[in-house]
Amino acid sequence: MDKLTLYFFSVCLFSALRVLKGDKISSCSQTPYPEICDSLISTTPLSTLDDTQFGFRDLALQATVDHAEQAYQLMSNMDLFSLDDRAKMAWTDCVELFEDTISHLNRSLGSTNPGRFEDAQTWLSAAVANEQTCQNGFIELNSTSHLASLPIMFGNISKLLSNSLAINKAVATSTAALSSKSGGGRRLLAGNFPNWVSATERKLLQSSTTASKADLVVAKDGSGNYKTISEAVAASSKLRSGTKRFIIYVKAGVYSENVEIKKMKNLMFIGDGIDATIVTSNKNVQDGSTTFRSATFAVTGDGFIARDMTFQNTAGPQKHQAVALRSGADFSVFYKCSFKGYQDTLYVYSQRQFYRDCDIYGTIDFIFGDAAAVIQNCNIYVRRPMSNQKNTVTAQGRSDPNENTGISIHNSRIMAASDLRPVQGSINTYLGRPWKKYSRTVIMKTDLGDLINPAGWLEWSGSFGLSTLYYGEYMNTGSGAATGRRVKWAGFHVITSAAEAGKYTAGSFLGGGSWIPASGVPYTSGL
Repeated sequence: MDKLTLYFFSVCLFSALRVLKGDKISSCSQTPYPEICDSLISTTPLSTLDDTQFGFRDLALQATVDHAEQAYQLMSNMDLFSLDDRAKMAWTDCVELFEDTISHLNRSLGSTNPGRFEDAQTWLSAAVANEQTCQNGFIELNSTSHLASLPIMFGNISKLLSNSLAINKAVATSTAALSSKSGGGRRLLAGNFPNWVSATERKLLQSSTTASKADLVVAKDGSGNYKTISEAVAASSKLRSGTKRFIIYVKAGVYSENVEIKKMKNLMFIGDGIDATIVTSNKNVQDGSTTFRSATFAVTGDGFIARDMTFQNTAGPQKHQAVALRSGADFSVFYKCSFKGYQDTLYVYSQRQFYRDCDIYGTIDFIFGDAAAVIQNCNIYVRRPMSNQKNTVTAQGRSDPNENTGISIHNSRIMAASDLRPVQGSINTYLGRPWKKYSRTVIMKTDLGDLINPAGWLEWSGSFGLSTLYYGEYMNTGSGAATGRRVKWAGFHVITSAAEAGKYTAGSFLGGGSWIPASGVPYTSGL
């Protein structure tokens, strides 16, 4: 066993001894992988440690950071001679994803203020999503034979991440309780948007004027600063100063390009409206892309906002996974946007995301990913799949019980698109299926059309995840909302408590606190 792992185990052992003395500090016995600690109790020396739960948390995180950095260096320096083209594509994703994971871990390690531990839980959950996505790429491209040779498989990264999540959650829970008593920690809604959208940004979202406020203008006809979105993104990284909100106005037109925005904070895109400003492409898994890389528009970086745009992938149902938009941007907002595709349309990849007054089209798993995502007051259109396929609206990817992720669909409408309506009686449509073991999806106060199968939810593979998932329905309406014939899984819940449903509202689920009744949204108290 390497020194870093031994160091982590010494932390666990020391913590366990502290618990015996009555200290309120997490122990190895409370982590998902206690057997790793237990196996080394007889050989691991005690260290001189900060005797608080925060010190224990930081040491656990540091061990995880060190392992992730080691894996990243080994992976970056790999000899790629033995990899075919598809495996090289998956490897490229992994390098990027592990670099992002190191960033999330360091950010979590640096979040020493008590109010930031819940943020760290979001970033650690994103790191778990990255590790899963790295492996998924090789599976999707039929290159699983190369997985065993990758250094990430030898570093216990997934176990260290899982333990770090558990330890940080314990700290976050205790500090949140203190914050609640002092009246802090609330991120409420203001004017239909989460409180982390500033008053200035709310005005931008709701304003009818655009060009005069833009830092750059994109126009296919040459009347702007650039003709393509990608050129404007590249220019913005050079033109902007600091992290001040930078606005790119994209005039009406069809922009056939794949746009990728990496780690640029506080970007805002404003279009001329749904189906007026359209970003489109057709990359897909069938033709050799990973799902992660197939996105027409992909974004990371805190505080991303898009308004009045359409993002689409035209690969079609026969090409299987083909993403229109992928967001891994924390505190991202999409307002009055449309997402059009078939399988895997909207990839709510990771971190906190809010969708308001949007249209979402697809067939299989078309709202999927491992973010904490609230989809509010949106129209969800289920399209016609291939003849041998079933439709599933969601496929949430929570793989660890301590992740603070899930998909919440609130005050929306799920209905048949025009191409499905004539044949919907012969095609089964379900609200979701468990992509990962701890999949979590809640549908509240939403109108469910008669296309929804009475069972409501579909298995992924046999009994996989059926007792560990959390699927909930609360006060839905419409001809597809009856729950009398729903699945009998242990993880499925007909929610009757407003307090339970309130956990999945935007105010609570996207950062703590509760909803404040605001204009246009029909809430009961606490929802």
